[in-house]
Amino acid sequence: MYVSGFVIAVPEASKDDYLALAKAMGPMFIDYGALECAENWEADVPDGDSTDFRKAVQAKPDEKIVFSWIIWPDRETCDKGHKDMMEDERMQGHPEMPFDGKRMIFGSFDAIYTLGRD
Repeated sequence: MYVSGFVIAVPEASKDDYLALAKAMGPMFIDYGALECAENWEADVPDGDSTDFRKAVQAKPDEKIVFSWIIWPDRETCDKGHKDMMEDERMQGHPEMPFDGKRMIFGSFDAIYTLGRD
């Protein structure tokens, strides 16, 4: 299993726009080999003393944190999927991103332990 993860700050007023974007992009990730996509809207994101999600993405008072991930069977599928998606005609017409992409934190990880997932 290979996991791509993202943390972003989205204006609370743009929740519906963000969800529309996620619903447009999610099926494309699945089409290109992802096993699962998850989008999670802030419910309980405490402020930390040294750092926290909000500080990490320089969230403004009117923004909520989105924590999302895409699970791939392996890195090769992920790399090929991202490359192939960029050439997909559906990428040309997707909605504008309702958040500041410069403040997004993202990365991909090799799973080293899971429980409750086949």
